[in-house]
Amino acid sequence: MKIKYCLLAAALLLTLHSCVVMSPKKYKALVAQRDSLSSRTVTLEEEVYNLKKEIAGLKADTANLNRDLARLNDNYNKLNNTYSATSSKVNQLSADLQKREARLKEVEDILRKRDEATNALRDKLQKALLGFQQSGLSVDIRNGKVYVSLTDKLLFPSGSIVIDDRGKMALQQLAAVLNKEPDINIAVEGHTDNKKVINLGQIKDNWDLSVLRATSVTRYLTDVENVDPHRLTATGKGEYQPIDPSDTNEARSKNRRIEIVLSPKLDELYNLITK
Repeated sequence: MKIKYCLLAAALLLTLHSCVVMSPKKYKALVAQRDSLSSRTVTLEEEVYNLKKEIAGLKADTANLNRDLARLNDNYNKLNNTYSATSSKVNQLSADLQKREARLKEVEDILRKRDEATNALRDKLQKALLGFQQSGLSVDIRNGKVYVSLTDKLLFPSGSIVIDDRGKMALQQLAAVLNKEPDINIAVEGHTDNKKVINLGQIKDNWDLSVLRATSVTRYLTDVENVDPHRLTATGKGEYQPIDPSDTNEARSKNRRIEIVLSPKLDELYNLITK
């Protein structure tokens, strides 16, 4: 703009120099035009300065926005990666949960079948042994197992390990049911009261008495009633698992007993849990 102004001033001087005579009116017009151009030039220079300043501000804002955009993109990428990892983990957990739920259902089905089989076995035994329940025999379910409890007076003479005829009849009825249920494990447990054993020859104490009575019942079931011996175990509990800990004759009578514990084989459940 300054160059244009200088050229205009030079042209004006040349014009004034080349003209011998110029009317005051024209002269005033030229001066007014010069002043107008000069004022316009100043205004334009101010506008240019302000525009350059605005451009510089816009460039700075653009740089800041670019940095913000880069940071946001970086955060977005991190969040996206986290989401992808989380989504993958959620999918894996969901798949694992479905497998666990399927296994739980299988376990529940097996346990339900076990409970149904246990209840059915109890009902069969109660029906088969009905005639002995007034003589000290009971059948009940505890912890998913069937317990056939026979008092010692039903099976043995006092202080003896030899099964009497009444006891053999009860075991015969029991074996008839067990031989039809090959998937039932059998544990024969001998129990005594807390009175010390004296003058019983080979029987030294209550441990001996409980074990020998348990093995007597086990041998009768296997040797006479042909129950598969692989299904049986015999144990002696002595006086240490009483039904009634009271120090009375009635309590001691309850505690002298043989318990035949029947439990369904759980191979299917074991295999399911351990696989």
